[in-house]
Amino acid sequence: MLKVFGTMLHDPNLWLLNRRSAKGAFGIGLFCAFWPIPFQMALSAALAIPMRVNLPLAITTVWVSNPITMPPLFYCAYLVGSTVLGTEMSHFNFELSWAWLGQSLTTMGPAFLLGCLICSLVAGAIGYFSLELVWRWSVVKAWEERRRMKREDV
Repeated sequence: MLKVFGTMLHDPNLWLLNRRSAKGAFGIGLFCAFWPIPFQMALSAALAIPMRVNLPLAITTVWVSNPITMPPLFYCAYLVGSTVLGTEMSHFNFELSWAWLGQSLTTMGPAFLLGCLICSLVAGAIGYFSLELVWRWSVVKAWEERRRMKREDV
């Protein structure tokens, strides 16, 4: 499936873990986690490769949304979309049928998809900047530990 990207897969940034590639991968993975589509991992890989961020981390981070967490995440997205659009939330009974899906897309679909977009942008940004802060904090702590060890040696 990744053959489409050809030699782009040979880029070392896709496989190395550094600050830039990690925070970008984390942001992409969280962004893709809120999209109600099959193959979120493929979308994450398709974004990570041209952006030259860590591919395994981008794909793995998508699993924030898994079969257990998807219902609350998507319900939250629906709440956000309904609030932004100012529409009344409709109650529904889930049915596994094309008729129910078609009817739901026309009534709840716009609020749900807008909520997914907003939540994915916010989660991606929070993930990106949070990992930046955590990375910087760990580097500062490591330097402080080195200084402390150096002083103890003297």
